[in-house]
Amino acid sequence: MNFYRGRRLRKTASLRKMVRESAITPENLVQPYFVVEGDEHLEKPINSMPGQFQLGVDSLLKHIAMAAQDGLTSLILFGIPQKKDAKASQAYSDQGIVQRAVSKIKSAYPELVVITDVCLCEYMDHGHCGIIRDEQVLNDPSLELLAMTALSHARAGADIIAPSDMMDGRVGFIRKALDKKDFSDLPVMSYAVKYASAFYGPFRDAAQSAPSFGDRKTYQMDPANSREATREANADIEEGADILMVKPALPYLDIIRNLRQNFSLPVAAYQVSGEYSLIKAGARLGYIDEKKIVMETITSIKRAGADLILTYFAADIASWLKQEG
Repeated sequence: MNFYRGRRLRKTASLRKMVRESAITPENLVQPYFVVEGDEHLEKPINSMPGQFQLGVDSLLKHIAMAAQDGLTSLILFGIPQKKDAKASQAYSDQGIVQRAVSKIKSAYPELVVITDVCLCEYMDHGHCGIIRDEQVLNDPSLELLAMTALSHARAGADIIAPSDMMDGRVGFIRKALDKKDFSDLPVMSYAVKYASAFYGPFRDAAQSAPSFGDRKTYQMDPANSREATREANADIEEGADILMVKPALPYLDIIRNLRQNFSLPVAAYQVSGEYSLIKAGARLGYIDEKKIVMETITSIKRAGADLILTYFAADIASWLKQEG
């Protein structure tokens, strides 16, 4: 009897590696960092995200140095200012925390790709991603502040701008502002498909960005919707996006595959704080093997179609891959 013998190509580690369809490299990975204004040497553990920290600028540079030695090639910055207000003024200040951090990183490590998250929630005194009137998030008035923030990041030396606010039309508004100020060669990585997810909980602690009232369901996407993701991605492409992101990653592998099959732009996926913390909690309790679970989940995200993966495990994975040679 002649039948398929798939085990022939599984006999040894070398054979399995030779025919592996999806491979993870440090170039695929982006490490998020939380940089805090004030104490330059701050290294404050984030309780809900074991192994992650709120970092002052000097401490941030030390963490980046270690990760870069292990092969990490890109990172994304989230800023936490000392003062917040109703106009998010520190988001677009040229002396803001992200702007200063970008300048120092690019001076010390010019070869690293520095991505900056463009949103207002960390800088607003109410924690929402736009200007508020009568407890409503106003779309169009928020676009100007987002464009100002993107421009300030560009002036600081950011390599990629990543708007995450989910205001309608923000990619086009930012693209026009960048082009007008001679930053036409600066890529925009849009959080094109960002769901109103329960997986963001630990991030709210890390970035100190929990909304003081209501939620973000009026501007982030309904987790039940799939076709809407195509519309959102298509709109951002028409407005000038260079990379499309899906957030979160693991609960939305179908959406990642959808974008990969329907669009030719690079696709990024964000393995968010809740995904990270669940793995950490399970590993600490001894229920799972952290490294094996991390690599399996990251591989599943890559297999679904992601070209880039933003994950809090990025630096760890780079270190593991280096050790494996």
